[in-house]
Order: sequence, then structure tokens, then C-alpha cells
Amino acid sequence: MQLKMLVLSGAAVLLWLFPLTALDKKVGWHKFMQGLSLCGAVACAVSAGNIARTLAEKNEIEEIKTRAIKADVVDEISVATYVSQTQRQQEAELILTSPSVDVEASRQALEAIYSNDLQDSVLTSTSEADASDLALWWKVSAAELEGKSPTWIIENILNMKGRKFIEGKVRLVELRKKFGES
Repeated sequence: MQLKMLVLSGAAVLLWLFPLTALDKKVGWHKFMQGLSLCGAVACAVSAGNIARTLAEKNEIEEIKTRAIKADVVDEISVATYVSQTQRQQEAELILTSPSVDVEASRQALEAIYSNDLQDSVLTSTSEADASDLALWWKVSAAELEGKSPTWIIENILNMKGRKFIEGKVRLVELRKKFGES
């Protein structure tokens, strides 16, 4: 469209200048040709002006679209920033209002309730169980490193076959939880 506008503008200028320089004013039909040429020049100029106005309107519409898109992007960024800031603030408030002081006070109260004698007896009984579980775990982990299947481990290391197989699965899961492997 821009090329069409440029051609029409150039034609209008040529049609306006050509009759003034090339035709003689004394001959009658030359004056008629000058009139037609000037009318053609005006028509070309008006058409070029209409095209220019159409292009200007299209450019305005495109500019409005661009501004709307930029505004939407800025709005989305602002909303995302606000939401993340609100979430961080809520998390911080949750951390600050968490009952960690209450948990610590409860722990200290429970420690004061139990006597040292009770703790010693519990520790000796659990330490013997832990030692046997640890030895069993070493065998299980060695078998897993060799690539043995859980079924083989349950049947051959934990010695739980047949009806006790389900108990063996539970025991294997407990060992894994207790000694840090999941």
C-alpha cells in the first residue's frame, strides 16, 4: 500500500508539472489538456491522501495492540510477583508462629518425668535388639549389593518362608527404615 501511495503522489506531481512546461498556453486544445492533467493530478493526490490516512489508522491500531500486550505482560508479572511475595510472607508468618517453643517445653517436661534408672534399663534392652538388627542389616545390605532379590533375602537371610513371608516383607521394610535406606 505504501508503494501505491508513493506512485500516486509522484503521478500527481508529474501531471501537475508536465502540462505547465510542455504545452503551449496559446493553443486552445492545450488548455483543455492542462485542465485534464490538473484534474488527474488532484485525483491522484486525493487517492494518495486516502491511502496515507488508512495506513495511519492501521499503524494506530497496531500501536494500541502493542501497548495492550505490553500492559498485559506487565500486569501478569506484577500479579506473579504479588502472589509469590504473599506466599513468602505467609510462609514466614507460619514459621514465626509455629509451636516450636511448645515442642521444646514439652520435650523438657518429658525428660524431667523419666528417671535415669528407667532410661538405663530401656537403653540396655534396646541396644541388644539394635545390635542383632544391625548384624542382620549388614547381611541384608551385602546381599543387596550382590544383586539378590528381596524375595531371596526374605527367604534365606531373614529365614521367613511360606506363611511367614509377609512378616518377612514387613521386617525388611522395618530394617530399611531403621538403618537409613528406603
